[in-house]
Amino acid sequence: MNRITFQFYPYAKQKALTMSYDDGQVYDRRLIEIFNRYGIRGTFHLISGLLDHSGYVTSAEVSQLYGGHEVAGHTRLHNPMSMLPDGGVLQELLEDKRALETLCGIPLSGMSYPYGDCMEGWTAVLPKLGIRYARTVQSTGRFSLPQNFLLWNPTCHHTDRLMERLQAFQHTNPWDWMPLLYVWGHSFEFAREENWTLIEQFCKAAGGDHTVWYATNAEIEAYITALRRLQWNVEQTVVYNPSAIPVWIGVDKEPVCVKPGVYQPLPKQKVGKSKT
Repeated sequence: MNRITFQFYPYAKQKALTMSYDDGQVYDRRLIEIFNRYGIRGTFHLISGLLDHSGYVTSAEVSQLYGGHEVAGHTRLHNPMSMLPDGGVLQELLEDKRALETLCGIPLSGMSYPYGDCMEGWTAVLPKLGIRYARTVQSTGRFSLPQNFLLWNPTCHHTDRLMERLQAFQHTNPWDWMPLLYVWGHSFEFAREENWTLIEQFCKAAGGDHTVWYATNAEIEAYITALRRLQWNVEQTVVYNPSAIPVWIGVDKEPVCVKPGVYQPLPKQKVGKSKT
C-alpha cells in the first residue's frame, strides 16, 4: 500500500501565506500597493454600509482596487453579532453579502466577525447563506490549518512579533506539513501608528519565495476543503477528486496532482520502499 500524505499546496508548494484586513478604509489603497509590489495576496473584509463614507473606499473603486485579491464580508454596519436578534444578524450578513457581490460581480464566500464577536451557534447557519469561512481575532501564534473554517483563527495580528513569526515560518521543520502563515489587521493601524515600514519590510522579506503559495482566504479554504473531500479505495491505489480544482497529495512523499472529476490510479510503490 502506498503511503499517502497531505503536505502540498497547489503546484506542490509546501507553505502558504495569506493576509486578512478589515473595514475597507482608504488606507487599503496604500496597503494593496505594497502587497502588489511584492506579490503578496490577501482578503479585504469590507463594511458595505460604510462604503462612500468619509475615510472609507468608494463603491466605484471596489472592483478595480481589490483586483487580484479577495473581497469578503464584515457585516453591513459592523455591529456586534451577539447584541443583535437573530433576524438582525441575518439581515446584516445577507445585505452585506448582496451589496458586495453586486460590486464585485461574483459570489462571495467569506467574512470576518466584527470585533471578533463570533457565536458558535451561527456556524451551522453561515453555510446556508453561502458563507464557507469566517475569521476570528483569536490569534494562535501557530501555522496550523483550521479544523473548522467557520471559526478560523489567524496566526497573528501584524503588531504581534510579525518579523519573528515570518522567520519561524520560513524555517519550519520538514515534518510540519502544510504550514500557513495567516496575518490579520486593519490598514488604518499603519497610519495611526506611523509604521508603514513594518508591512513594507514584511512583504519584502516574505515575497518571492518559490516554496510559498500566496493566496487569498477563499482560495485556501477551497483548496483544503477539496483535499478533505478526496475519496479513496481501500488499498489507496485509486483516488477520486469530486471538486472542480486540482489538488496535490504525497505518494511516498512525492507530489502527485489529482485532477478534478476523474478516478485517478496512483503511482505504484517504488521498488525498495518500505511497506510499513
